[in-house]
Amino acid sequence: MTAVTLEISPVREPMQPRILIADDQQDVLDALRLLLKGHGYSIVTVNSPVDLLAAVAHQEFDILLIDLNYARDTTSGREGLDVLSRLKEIEDAPPVVAMTGWATVGLAVEAMQFGVSDFVEKPWTNTRLLEILTKQIGLGRERRESRRRAQEEARAREEALLHLQEQEREIAEAKAIQEKLLPREIPQMPGYEIASAWQSARLVGGDYFDILPLDETTMGICIADVAGKGMPAALLMSNLQAAVRGLSSLTVAPHLLCSRLNSIVYRNTESDRFITFFYAHLDGPARRLAYVNAGHNAPFVVRSDGSHERLRDGGPVLGVFDGRSYEMGSAQLFAGDRVILFTDGVTEAGNTAGEEFGEARLLRLLEDHRHLSADELQAKILAAVAEFSGGRRQDDATLVVLAVCE
Repeated sequence: MTAVTLEISPVREPMQPRILIADDQQDVLDALRLLLKGHGYSIVTVNSPVDLLAAVAHQEFDILLIDLNYARDTTSGREGLDVLSRLKEIEDAPPVVAMTGWATVGLAVEAMQFGVSDFVEKPWTNTRLLEILTKQIGLGRERRESRRRAQEEARAREEALLHLQEQEREIAEAKAIQEKLLPREIPQMPGYEIASAWQSARLVGGDYFDILPLDETTMGICIADVAGKGMPAALLMSNLQAAVRGLSSLTVAPHLLCSRLNSIVYRNTESDRFITFFYAHLDGPARRLAYVNAGHNAPFVVRSDGSHERLRDGGPVLGVFDGRSYEMGSAQLFAGDRVILFTDGVTEAGNTAGEEFGEARLLRLLEDHRHLSADELQAKILAAVAEFSGGRRQDDATLVVLAVCE
């Protein structure tokens, strides 16, 4: 077997076709070299199957022009078919054009089954050979470009998936942190029952509530809804929670607390971010609520006789206007009363017809079930909303029920 003959153009143009020619006849190699160099090809020649496979393993080619018949077997093409079989195992192998002087229909078909792109008989016609090479190089480049794009898209999908998984882990951690910020156990006071529920439309949300024992007979109760959903709302909610807990005190009346909160939120949020907020001091022995409603859904006070009132006094939402003052309201409570604080995720829950649950439906439910305990009434409200909406939650929903014991 003769030695490998390599002939490579010194400068390769970006689109200059690069061809590997395998033939054991030197006159054939010389003729092909002369023809193809004149048409701008960069050429590498080998004269054995072993050298062909070695060249393909270490260099890149646009196309392979391969003789199927070698010195060991000049008639059947079996040696050339063995080479084709090996090439078929190589990932992203270049297109193959086969040559033989002993062409038969059977050999051509078998060669095609091994992945040969086209077939040339010896002696060849220059025009036909160049047409075939040009066509197959173009198709090969298209296939490589398609594979490259597919690989890039696969890598992009994998990176996006990894990024999504990382985001989901971060959001899950944020949800766990957010849940820890909310009361794990609801503080209770003699003569009252308090129940609560917090449901996020996403993994994290912008609703907030808190029950804050201020002394043995006074309790702070608040509920809030941050404009927006998801992580931005959750971050603002956590800041609000920290501020409320830092400011809440028996000596800080609800209207003063709201003024201070408003200044904090105004200074630290964008203009399109605001918070609806309700905050009250419950004087247990006096059965009196002193409260401020900063643009929040007005809580219901449902009396034992079925009448009701709304807790509306206060002022604007937090974070829109600086230096605002708030009016403090009060509500006298009596045995059997129920106070219901809620966010709009409860009343704006929608059904498939686009109808909202609404405050009127909520009030009817409260009137019909006003004798239930705080836990039972909370469960009844959530069940009714879930049945109405088919279990779909489009917004965060939070509920606090205060029952005045008989």
